[in-house]
Amino acid sequence: MKILLVMLLIPLLIIPAFAESQTLRTDKGAIDVNLSYDDIEPNVQTKINIDFINPVTKKTQVHIDYTVTVTKDGQQVFGPIPLTHTSVGAVKIPIEFNQGEGVYKMDFKIEGILFQPLPTETVSFDIVVGDAQSTPNNDIPPTEENGGCLIATATYGSEMAPQIQLLREIRDNTLFSTSSGTSFMSGFNTLYYSFAPTIADWERGNPMFKEIVKTVITPMLSTLSIMSLADEGSEADVLGLGISVIVLNVGMYVGIPVFGILKLYQFRKN
Repeated sequence: MKILLVMLLIPLLIIPAFAESQTLRTDKGAIDVNLSYDDIEPNVQTKINIDFINPVTKKTQVHIDYTVTVTKDGQQVFGPIPLTHTSVGAVKIPIEFNQGEGVYKMDFKIEGILFQPLPTETVSFDIVVGDAQSTPNNDIPPTEENGGCLIATATYGSEMAPQIQLLREIRDNTLFSTSSGTSFMSGFNTLYYSFAPTIADWERGNPMFKEIVKTVITPMLSTLSIMSLADEGSEADVLGLGISVIVLNVGMYVGIPVFGILKLYQFRKN
């Protein structure tokens, strides 16, 4: 029953691919850096997923030279690592946040792209560990907020996939522009996170199951074009069009199968 409810409501929201995801642009604008990670606890090693993204194409930028340092209250926690090259433009770094709860700073220096040196560009992230509250970093403009969707990201392979980008735009520009949309997102996350990580893990471990999920959710995602008609900040538009999307999906995923079953039953009875 839970899964059915979520399938009906997914088109109205975006859920982060990880517990936390941040994307910031370097100070001179050459590259976007995306961090994604699960909830971090003190003194527990956590893998930080790092993606370097071309700000023009919005695709992963290959061949990046970088260094990274993690500090808390001026005290070094990790690095600085020597100048490192990633040929694929994405890395995973295990880090133990061993200075207790609080806000850690993760600083990057980008010194080369496509084997070409460039004047050092920097970007700095605030990473919250435990129950501490972070203060937004207003010195560097964010390019995106809070990744893609757990299930959809596992299905389409990347949070940069067009389907995920569409979901993100609807969340940020439509749902979060109204109080009803924001309240809906808050309540929905509680339900979604009770099972979505398990489904995403099944997808990553079973290609056949991944294709089944893709077949199920692709028609649902196509209905999202309706939400683009909503004026930003309009409660009436968000509620009205949101209900329309739900009704449309009820028809597709419940009405049509029920009609087919009834017709089959009638045929066998005759």
